[in-house]
Amino acid sequence: MLELSNVDGFYGRSRALQSVSLSVGKGEFVSVLGRNGVGKTTLLRTILGLMSKTSGSIRLDGSEIGELPTHRRAKAGLGYVPQGRGILPDFTVRENLLLGTYAAETSERRIQDYVFELFPILREFLGRRGGNLSGGQQQQLAIARALLSQPKILLLDEPTEGIQPNIVEQIEDILIDLNRKRGLSIILVEQNITFARRASHRFAMLNRGSVAVSDRIEALSDDLIHRYLVV
Repeated sequence: MLELSNVDGFYGRSRALQSVSLSVGKGEFVSVLGRNGVGKTTLLRTILGLMSKTSGSIRLDGSEIGELPTHRRAKAGLGYVPQGRGILPDFTVRENLLLGTYAAETSERRIQDYVFELFPILREFLGRRGGNLSGGQQQQLAIARALLSQPKILLLDEPTEGIQPNIVEQIEDILIDLNRKRGLSIILVEQNITFARRASHRFAMLNRGSVAVSDRIEALSDDLIHRYLVV
């Protein structure tokens, strides 16, 4: 589904991502782990074409997308939920959701009912401004907006960060169901090891902008966590 080969990502002249090779199969859930500042968000931004410069190969569903602008990558099937959610505060919930439909292959601008089945609160708040939602409600809105782009693979940057515990559990369960029941491929950047172990098929541990370890989730040992995650 998604394959990165020897990918570098640059902020100006500074290389922040170094020779990263990573693959995500169809219907696979992969967690990207590591301490703060090791390149996890940079990896997602590189996949999306949001860096100053990139090199290497990025293939989605067999097609090279590494030279495409960000909007073309979204149309090709990349959905993104950024750290901080990226909700437009002055737009209503309805308007934020409709933005997601512009990245879909279809020209139909309609909010599909299944996002309200996943996140019922959004139907109640369609006319409310995004900036007036709680953090957990904004995260639900951000995920729903990304799903409306009809992605082949969903990229999420710490979706449980700073959210009340009851909503965290709900979001975790929904992401697992999207993967297991709908077959949606997912790349998750996360600090919550319990969630990563429960949800993932595989993991990639980043260190200093490179993949230090990549393996099945069963191989995520306490020793690896201590070596690459404990501060």
